Amino acid sequence: QVQLVESGGGVVQAGGSLRLSCAASGSISRLDAMGWYRQAPGKQRELVANIINGGTTTYADSVKGRFTISRDNAKNTVYLQMNSLKPEDAAVYYCNVRRLYSAINYWGKGTLVTVSS
Repeated sequence: QVQLVESGGGVVQAGGSLRLSCAASGSISRLDAMGWYRQAPGKQRELVANIINGGTTTYADSVKGRFTISRDNAKNTVYLQMNSLKPEDAAVYYCNVRRLYSAINYWGKGTLVTVSS
């Protein structure tokens, strides 16, 4: 099993920055994909960013150029650097790990990001 613990959420002003961290424990491989999703009130959970083995990344169009995802395999940790935050970025951000072969997903409990105008 895999356990994920997010940290780094908080309240920031529009235009500010935050860095989210997700520490994974348990049976995890460098082959597993790691990513971040978010869900705002009244909206469906959506992919924010994803990173796979080899460093290939995917971003939602709404965050391209502002957010950067990275991972430290030695620490089993994935990060999300969020710059130039906008009020529409406010949401609960969830860490995700997806198994390469089985496609089984693991989720963290989420960390709240609030952006004030």
